[in-house]
Amino acid sequence: MSASWSLVIHGGAGRITRDVLTPEQDAGARAGLDAALKAGSAVLAAGGEALDAVEAAVRVLEDDPHFNAGRGACFTQHGTNELDAAIMDGRDRRAGSVAGVTRTRNPVSLARTVMTASPHVLLAGAGADRFALEQGLEQVDPAWFHTDERRRQLDELLSRGADAFDSDMKYGTVGAVACDAQGHVAAATSTGGVTGKRWGRVGDSPLIGAGTYADDRACAVSCTGSGEVFIRVGVGHEIAARRRFTGEGVQQAADTVLAEVRDLGGTGGTIVAAPDGTIAWSTTTAGMYRGRATSGGEHRVAIYADEG
Repeated sequence: MSASWSLVIHGGAGRITRDVLTPEQDAGARAGLDAALKAGSAVLAAGGEALDAVEAAVRVLEDDPHFNAGRGACFTQHGTNELDAAIMDGRDRRAGSVAGVTRTRNPVSLARTVMTASPHVLLAGAGADRFALEQGLEQVDPAWFHTDERRRQLDELLSRGADAFDSDMKYGTVGAVACDAQGHVAAATSTGGVTGKRWGRVGDSPLIGAGTYADDRACAVSCTGSGEVFIRVGVGHEIAARRRFTGEGVQQAADTVLAEVRDLGGTGGTIVAAPDGTIAWSTTTAGMYRGRATSGGEHRVAIYADEG
């Protein structure tokens, strides 16, 4: 058993550049990433489980309006917020996820409750909302998720036409992956989807094997980016499979699979944590809100691709 632990988080990837973000947005995002990193690190430093750490980190990001998950989620074309989330335990590959929920303050905790208190993996829409009520998770008025900035983004999109779709992904999904001192890995992801989405669209975040995956035999993965392409590639499972069957390191596996996404016309990023404690982040975009911490004393956040 190793006493070491590691944690990686992300807050979305896309056209995130120094000329896109204001200094206030840059500082706010870094503060949010730092707070999430501290929340997850505190669990791991106390000998806690990777599963608890990723949930703790993602809950902080869900409550932070700088990110597209929970409070600050983007708007559908009809001016509502539909939230998706997933969590997975690498020990036994148990998983839980939700799609299109509208009233649970922390969707990642609802996803975990699906895993622990139901016989299912994925619950969606009104049924998932009812399950949240039955399980006593904290509920909020849907207006709690609204922010003026996200409303402005929707209005800007709609001004371009009724069929407009936000493919820029400037503000994205949040997620966390961790390896605990026992050598177990876990992953969690949460999102508001994409601005202007219609017809109950669901991306890769709550789909096990696409945007979220964890397997102690390989690694834990959380993704952000062009959800439709990430689904088609099965990014989370694909990275884990490369680890298992080719022995690739986490960085190489992540880079290789993201190159495949790019070849199919998609962009985005991913974070990875392996049971030996190695971690990686990879992105094909100009920026990805991200952070990493280890028992060895590393604690850093970054936004732009050139930050390494």
